Amino acid sequence: MRLNGRTALVTGAGRGLGRECAVRFAEEGADLVLVDIGGDVPGVPYPLATTAQLTRTEALCRQAGAATLGVLADVRDRADVDAAVRRALDRFGRIDVLVNNAGIAAPAGKPVHGMSEDEWALMLDVDLSGAWRVIRAVAPGMLARRTGSIINVASTAGLVGYRHFAAYVAAKHGLVGLTKAAALDLAPARVRVNALCPGSVRDTPAVDGRMLGEIARSLDVDVDEHEQAFVVAQPTNALVEPAEVAGAALWLASDDSSHVTGTTVTVDGGFTAR
Repeated sequence: MRLNGRTALVTGAGRGLGRECAVRFAEEGADLVLVDIGGDVPGVPYPLATTAQLTRTEALCRQAGAATLGVLADVRDRADVDAAVRRALDRFGRIDVLVNNAGIAAPAGKPVHGMSEDEWALMLDVDLSGAWRVIRAVAPGMLARRTGSIINVASTAGLVGYRHFAAYVAAKHGLVGLTKAAALDLAPARVRVNALCPGSVRDTPAVDGRMLGEIARSLDVDVDEHEQAFVVAQPTNALVEPAEVAGAALWLASDDSSHVTGTTVTVDGGFTAR
């Protein structure tokens, strides 16, 4: 029970890695504030998490013994983010852990010179500025208590480049940079900030579709063939399991990593070791 007595706020909690982290944290004793948009966003060519999926995450966390609070919020909207954090504090009194997981993976399949202004701006607003907004909202409480762990879910795209994926790569590189700067700003109060960089995560029914499968479907590509292409690219010849990423997030959230801050934890089967 490494998170017993703590409250964790997870964005993008309706499915995918957000759900996987939330349930794992619940199993380790945390109470959960589960945040998701609960609807689609114009310009994203695949469905985002629904309110029903967020409700399902809540149910899974409660089954694991956690008290939960589900909140619909758009990380692009400062008022939404601030209201979600206020509700969390009203319910639980504190936020000990933040998992900044909300994100999109579009546009995919376009070269850097083929994106529109709106496509570029949307990616950065969700994947980079959205994470900053949530950090901005939770940091004062963590600073006042002189404790906390912030985990920014980046990607191997925050460490290397990918062809026809410029906006995503730029946003995730920016998130890694934000992690390092925020870690230095918050370190005097023992508030830790780290980035988690997953590689290609297996698309499983248990997590209701992760980025890999969603991109494939948005490009009208067979999901199995798309996954196999990523398998070949990884030295372990296997995709990352969602539970493996959640395990790394748990370590960063717990006291086991009490002197780890300002760094990136990569779960990628050796992809970035090349």
